[in-house]
Amino acid sequence: MLQTERVESAIQLNRDELFRFGTALIFIIGVMLFTIVRTDGGVDGVLLVIAAMIGGYMAMNIGANDVANNVGPAVGSHAITLTGAIIIAASFEAGGALIAGGDVVGTIKKGIIDPDLVADRDTFIWLMIAALLAAAVWLNFATAVGAPVSTTHSIVGGVLGAGIAASGWSIANWNQVGMIAASWVISPVLGGLIAASFLYLIKRTITYKTDVLSAANRMVPVLVALMAWAFGTYLMLKGVKKLIKVGFPMALIIGFAAAAIVYLLMRPHIARMTAKLANHKSSVNELFTIPLIFAAALLSFAHGANDVANAVGPLAGINEAIVAGGVAAKASIPLWVMAVGAIGISLGLALYGPKLIRTVGSEITELDKTRAFCIAMAAAITVIVASQLGLPVSSTHIAVGGVFGVGFLREYIKSSYAQTLQEIRDHHADHDPEAVEAYLTKFEAADVETKGHMLRAMKQQAPGTKLLAKRERRGLGRVHRIELVKRSLLLRIVAAWVITVPLAGTLAAMFFYMIRGMMLP
Repeated sequence: MLQTERVESAIQLNRDELFRFGTALIFIIGVMLFTIVRTDGGVDGVLLVIAAMIGGYMAMNIGANDVANNVGPAVGSHAITLTGAIIIAASFEAGGALIAGGDVVGTIKKGIIDPDLVADRDTFIWLMIAALLAAAVWLNFATAVGAPVSTTHSIVGGVLGAGIAASGWSIANWNQVGMIAASWVISPVLGGLIAASFLYLIKRTITYKTDVLSAANRMVPVLVALMAWAFGTYLMLKGVKKLIKVGFPMALIIGFAAAAIVYLLMRPHIARMTAKLANHKSSVNELFTIPLIFAAALLSFAHGANDVANAVGPLAGINEAIVAGGVAAKASIPLWVMAVGAIGISLGLALYGPKLIRTVGSEITELDKTRAFCIAMAAAITVIVASQLGLPVSSTHIAVGGVFGVGFLREYIKSSYAQTLQEIRDHHADHDPEAVEAYLTKFEAADVETKGHMLRAMKQQAPGTKLLAKRERRGLGRVHRIELVKRSLLLRIVAAWVITVPLAGTLAAMFFYMIRGMMLP
């Protein structure tokens, strides 16, 4: 019986994998046929068809890998189901791409190479095809091993490697490459610090209070209004910048207006919800469900509006080079090119996104709705701060850094608390065990301010002495060290981040030489 179940499970797994592969292949074939109809034939027509197919492949890989960061925390915290997250993300990604994706895109991502140094139009086309293919292949591999990586860095590495292969080392803008390398540290650190700061704020102002629900009535509307401000400003600066041009001050004003409206709506809503909940810190999670759903949708919309260029930028550049007959630093985006990116991202998310959604949402560390809310806040605020300071950041690195940030903060808090309880027991070692346990019960039930008073009073009972020697405290810290973040996954993700640009660049250089070898007479 057991053997039969294993066989059936293996057959179902293979059937599911075959369905995903078949659906993806049908999409690529559809892109090929559609592009063939639009071309006039010849070598240029063949190149455009190949580029469109690779662009569709790249778009699916963006959906499979990058979009998981927007919805992973909401799924991991059970604010929304996996199916619901895929539907919301796919809809808003496509909407962001088609509505606010813009009609012009930079063909050379981030200005990392000088297009004037590209020898001719044909070399430029081969360069873009090689870059697109290298980025897509690397993203495909990263998704297969469960590593969330930056799609922007992938295409940057591809363009850089193919550009160097085409025109030598002087074509690269090394200052820009250095800024991108700096973002490997800036993005996750900023995201982690902001997410951890919000989680600590929520703990101090709500969950560490004796009357949790009264504290939630005061603070949750403020926190959700702050989220409305962050996302209102974020969407003005990043999500709809192609539709409406607004400066930073106007974006802040619009964000504050959104925050005021949301605060007025949330106060009575939170009051109605808390009236039905038990006075326990776990009840606070239920108050963040709706904000998390909105956050997932808005992050997906902004991602679609911005990062669809990673898929269609090189394709638009190739199309422009064929139509205009020259190298272009900026290229118009035909509607069909944008549709390839939008549909590809949505399809990739639906077919292969669940793997990375689970990785970000539940495998790195355990997330509840409060922690997921903090990660969403970090994603929006980090982009706002970085954009005004001119710092390069990656949405993938921010979101994953936020997940690690809340995980490491929880580790620190729990380890410190366990160490404190042990110090209390050691301090009262000569007392009646029942009295010690009664004191510990009272300590655990107290809010954070009362805990502080109790610890200070305890220390004053033995003036001039330390509770434990320094060496003993270090040993106690090791004994009570609690690991809530999966270290092996941390190392795998960091390694993938570090090698993304050089590996994509190496692949692109290899692909460029292969393509040039096939195309030259």
